[in-house]
Amino acid sequence: MNGETGEKHKTIFLVEDNKADIRLIQEALKNSSVPYEVVTVRDGIDAMAYLRQEGEYANVPRPDLILLDLNLPKKDGREVLAEIKTDPALKCIPVIVLTTSKNEDDIFDSYNLHVNCYITKSRNLNQLFQIVKSIVDFWLCTVTLPSE
Repeated sequence: MNGETGEKHKTIFLVEDNKADIRLIQEALKNSSVPYEVVTVRDGIDAMAYLRQEGEYANVPRPDLILLDLNLPKKDGREVLAEIKTDPALKCIPVIVLTTSKNEDDIFDSYNLHVNCYITKSRNLNQLFQIVKSIVDFWLCTVTLPSE
């Protein structure tokens, strides 16, 4: 569905362990013109349980977009990305790695695991807000995403 119709409330799935980054990303999303819900989990195990709709996440909506940090507890973002992109039921959900890492190996490995986009978080608040706005504008308004 593309963003022009506005028919469907979008679900942004934020997988981030840093509470301050969660608050900043949620704040940046507040100015979005797209109706959305942000669902947040703080580790890789919960991320996969949510995406597979297991246990307490049995009746959750499928996300339209995943914002994934790489450095997570329990199961890191690389493992989560690999599982998403090899699961036929999940692999079409766009995954944006949003991380502080500028490590070339992390960038290469993420693209090798079929990430849709790799973005380094800015520590500058205005730049971070602009990055998040750009992500939403592109992935939820411009791009046509597959239906479930």
